[in-house]
Amino acid sequence: MHAWLCENPVGVAALEWKELPTPQPKAGEVLVKIEAASLNFPDLLIVQNKYQFKPPLPFVPGSEFAGTVVAVGEGVTHLQAGQPVACLAGTGGFGTHAVAPAALCMPLPPGFPFVDAAAFIMIYATSHHALVDRAQLKAGETVLILGAAGGVGTSAIQIAKALGARVIAAASSDEKCALCKAIGADATINYTEHGLPNAFRDAVKAATGGKGPDVIYDPVGGDFSEPAFRSIAWRGRYLVVGFASGPIPSLPLNLALLKGASIVGVFWGDFSRREPKANAAMMGELARWYLEGKVKPVIDRTLPMAELKAAYGRMGSRAVKGKLVLVN
Repeated sequence: MHAWLCENPVGVAALEWKELPTPQPKAGEVLVKIEAASLNFPDLLIVQNKYQFKPPLPFVPGSEFAGTVVAVGEGVTHLQAGQPVACLAGTGGFGTHAVAPAALCMPLPPGFPFVDAAAFIMIYATSHHALVDRAQLKAGETVLILGAAGGVGTSAIQIAKALGARVIAAASSDEKCALCKAIGADATINYTEHGLPNAFRDAVKAATGGKGPDVIYDPVGGDFSEPAFRSIAWRGRYLVVGFASGPIPSLPLNLALLKGASIVGVFWGDFSRREPKANAAMMGELARWYLEGKVKPVIDRTLPMAELKAAYGRMGSRAVKGKLVLVN
């Protein structure tokens, strides 16, 4: 097998495409021939030694991939050789083969292409857990989605619309706003045109008729978090999903008191470990929604696996809309 190997986590430039021994699955594991792997923001952080999870060196980056099971380890009964799967293993995806825990692999129903499957689990699981479980979003409510043109943002738009909510999408360019509209957003706000905190807050108020959003979905953090929170409706729920912009904001807690609002943490990874039955039911529903056409990953583009460094460069420049997928 071949894979991109990280021997020194000092950045993308240090990654090397190398021939490695093909691993064999141990008990509870499967060996997957990788057809496609998506690039997620943690994949950028992990090769810079900036991610919360630091795998032992050397390692193959690539948290999410899809392909065909080649072999199964002892005790694996729900998967078999020849079966198509999508896996969210944390590492291993940027290569031709990977060993993954069988529990972290989702069997793919017929009609689920590998490119879409490789871009599916992380973003849709995060957004479903956030909007359905943590926010208890109801039909007719309004959701403000920050970073709406990215992977989790586009999935959040689709899930919110599937639930019957009204969606306001905030993104950084007219092109990204147009994409959000095309996949279902009811209104958009361009950060560039409303770059100052008061201007952004006023734009949110205007888009909600002065009421404010019932739910705010924030995977970005940074400068727009506080003005967004200041615009929240009575009994609103502010979803803390991530900090893609880098800085972790400090929200004034008196606003939560004055608005009767909730600040709600969203940690899908731990939810899946602590509540596996609930997570499995959620993934089953998401797979059904995909086959029914309610959700579909927005694919920015596909690139050959050999062009991983170019893919990282595109992600680092904030140019990706939806998900970028590498294919073998």
